[in-house]
Parts: sequence; structure tokens; C-alpha cells
Amino acid sequence: MVVGLAFGFIYKKLSDTDWLDWADFQKTISDNFTAGSILLILLLSFLNRFFEILKWKNLANLLKPVSVLEAVRQVLSALVFALFTPNGLGEYGAKALFFPKEKAKNVVFLNFACNGVQMIITILFGVIGLLLLGNYDWFFGILTALTLGLLLVFFSREITIKGYSVAKLIEKLNKIPKKIHRQNTVLGVGRYLAFSHQQYYLFLLLGVDLPYIPLMASIMAVYFLASCLPNFQFLDFVVKGGVAVYFFGLLGINEWIVMFVILLMWLLNVVLPVVVGSFFVLNFKPKWK
Repeated sequence: MVVGLAFGFIYKKLSDTDWLDWADFQKTISDNFTAGSILLILLLSFLNRFFEILKWKNLANLLKPVSVLEAVRQVLSALVFALFTPNGLGEYGAKALFFPKEKAKNVVFLNFACNGVQMIITILFGVIGLLLLGNYDWFFGILTALTLGLLLVFFSREITIKGYSVAKLIEKLNKIPKKIHRQNTVLGVGRYLAFSHQQYYLFLLLGVDLPYIPLMASIMAVYFLASCLPNFQFLDFVVKGGVAVYFFGLLGINEWIVMFVILLMWLLNVVLPVVVGSFFVLNFKPKWK
């Protein structure tokens, strides 16, 4: 339903918008997409995934020593499994296959911790972005929802479902060394800055001439709101595209340019790593017997 609504919204906005002057757009691309700019874009894609790989390596080392190359194999293979599952849930099961079966629950928990810190960073930057945009309706609405969510978690922390509770989850998180939490927070912020500035740079290359703060604030708001919606990785660009068309449209950016940037981001940060990860999957030997 979410993907369908996103498709419908994008189609409506694009059909109501005049197509760019193709000659001018083509000239902008040929002039700006130099070898240096393409290398910088690819470097930011590399940093995006590499910081994620280092985050996972820090946590996986709690179960067994994991080299950088092994962490690369685990993360990129899991990304392939995550591609066609809702909100990338296949990633949790895929990583567990690299470890003995008796450690599966620990792997799932550590992957939750790995993704959780990134989600918290996305929320914080997203709320700041909405505040910088002066979009106070969205800001106070989301702040209210987050507050209610935290209160709900606090008052239900002792409720146990099949042996699990929020209190036990927090207890397990506290058992992870603080050094690892600090390192992964820094890596998570680095990853966020890498992919958000990659998108910012793509807008500049495509001729969008806007001040840094409103453009970056919109990027932060889009990533936050899009991450709250259920979706599949292989249709991620559609959901992000629907949110992006709305927010960047408020800045007067042509909807066709917005969709072109979102599509490039998806190809660089999802499709390209999945292609590499597919090689690892084809040579995959699970630890489970």
C-alpha cells in the first residue's frame, strides 16, 4: 500500500511538472560529471558501506574474532537477503548463518544493536532537519509521537512476551562495552554524513543552486520520514522518492531532478553493493548443519 501510494504521488507530481529542457540537462551532466566528481561520488558510496561494515565487525567480535574481509562478506551477503524482505528483515537471518546455530539469537540481537544506533542517528538528524526547515507542524507532531513512544516503552518495560522484555533488552545492551557503543556511534555519524552529503553533492552537480542549510535540512528530513515507512529494499527508491518529491518540491527543485538523484542514490548504495554481495552469496557455505 505504501509503495502504491508513493508511485501514485510521484506519477501525479511528475505529470503535473514540465519536463526539463533535455539539452540543458544533458549539458549540465556532461559539464559537471567529471572523472573527479564521479570518483568522489563512488568514494562516498564506499564510505557509506565501509563504516557499516566496521560497525558490524566491532559487534561480531564479541562472538568470535572477525576480520575486515569476513565482515565485508557477512554484511554484503546479508544485504542480498535483505533486498526482497520487508524493511530488510532478511539481513538478521542471513548474518546468523555465518555463526554456529547456538549463537543465532546473539547474532540477531547484535544486528539489532548495529541497526538501532543508525536509526537513532537518523531520528536525531531528521528532527533537527525539520526544525531547521521551520516545519513546526511536522516537528511537533513527530516530537509528540516520539515522546509517547518513549513513555509507552518505559511503562511497558517489564512486560514479558515469550521470555523477552524491554528491560532485558536494555540490560543486554548495557553489557556491550561502552567503548564499542562509542565507536559505533562515531561510525554511524560518519556513515550518515557520507550518504547525506553524497545526495547533497549530486544535487549540486545537477544544477540545484540552493543554500547549504535548507538543502541539507530537507535531505535529513526525507531520510528520517522515509525510514519510518514500511518498504522493500528493491523498491526503496520509490518510497524515498515519494517523500523527497514532496519536501524538495517545497524548495522549488524540479521533481524530475529529485527522482533522478534518488534513483542514482539507490543504484550507488543498494544495487552496487548487492551486485558485489551476490558474489559472496554464490560462494556461501552456512555454518548451520
